Amino acid sequence: MYSLLRSILFMLDGERSHHLSLNSLKMLNKLKLSGLMSQPLIDDPVEVMGIKFPNRVGLAAGLDKNGEYVDALSHFGFGFIEVGTVTPRPQPGNPKPRLFRIKDAEAIINRMGFNNDGVDALLNNIAKTHFNGVLGINIGKNFDTPVEKAVDDYLIGMEKIYRRADYMVVNISSPNTPGLRDLQFGDTLKSLLDNLKKKQQALHQEHKVYKPLAIKIAPDLSSSDIEELADTFKQYELDGIIATNTTFDRSKVEGMKHAEEQGGLSGKPLSSQSTKVIKRLVEALDDSIPVIGVGGITDEQSAIDKIEAGAKLVQIYSGFIYHGPQLVYEVAKALKEHQQS
Repeated sequence: MYSLLRSILFMLDGERSHHLSLNSLKMLNKLKLSGLMSQPLIDDPVEVMGIKFPNRVGLAAGLDKNGEYVDALSHFGFGFIEVGTVTPRPQPGNPKPRLFRIKDAEAIINRMGFNNDGVDALLNNIAKTHFNGVLGINIGKNFDTPVEKAVDDYLIGMEKIYRRADYMVVNISSPNTPGLRDLQFGDTLKSLLDNLKKKQQALHQEHKVYKPLAIKIAPDLSSSDIEELADTFKQYELDGIIATNTTFDRSKVEGMKHAEEQGGLSGKPLSSQSTKVIKRLVEALDDSIPVIGVGGITDEQSAIDKIEAGAKLVQIYSGFIYHGPQLVYEVAKALKEHQQS
């Protein structure tokens, strides 16, 4: 059924079909017809970052930027859902077109640019949901906030989402916000993490509940970059790392239609690159901080590879677009069986 639906949706522009499909899911949920495409929730509980997850498979940030579709997406068997990236103020993102499919490679290139309705709108949407599962909220900086003042935007985001998020993610690795990836290195990163951890501690004291803080990193990192990052993450006692975001690398899609478009590449071509980063990062961290693996999970084996590389959880985005809700069930089932074997 999904393959037929996908063939119809793929006849449309990428961003248009994205909104059409999500709005259709939302309507089906309102009409209590979500069962038409729902998947069973695989029971495979695991504790990560002090949180008990129903299973190891989550939805990555980016699909539901404004938290509008959480109830609809909750029917597909995800062990957790991450919404965002959301910024303090609403912003339109980059000019369209900005989302491109590379069908032959099961890949997507996007240069969305953190298009979202702002953190207040996201929280209003979340307040209306009936979802009682694990919810992560991914925060970023506004495009017109200077990089040297990016920390101010992240602190605003943390302040606003703290009560509602089960865990918080700071996105410093999107390739579509100028200068953002510079926050991943050296004293700039240390200053950012110092401020974030102090804010987390203050919010913990204020609300009497501790919410984990994770950082999302890029895949385009050298071994020395990864070792340096790991040392810094251990120094500031982060709760989790999400590896990885989209890539600039086009080597596996060279010559294909849309391959030269600017933006971050996700999907199947990213799989091995992301897994290598995860393996190196877990080794450099001495398994002291849990890693959530994301990037190119399109089947059971690509998810197992990330778990074997040391990831505690995985997230899906592009694979969900290409293979539909069935992929969530298949991956969650495979990971459960892999842990039991």
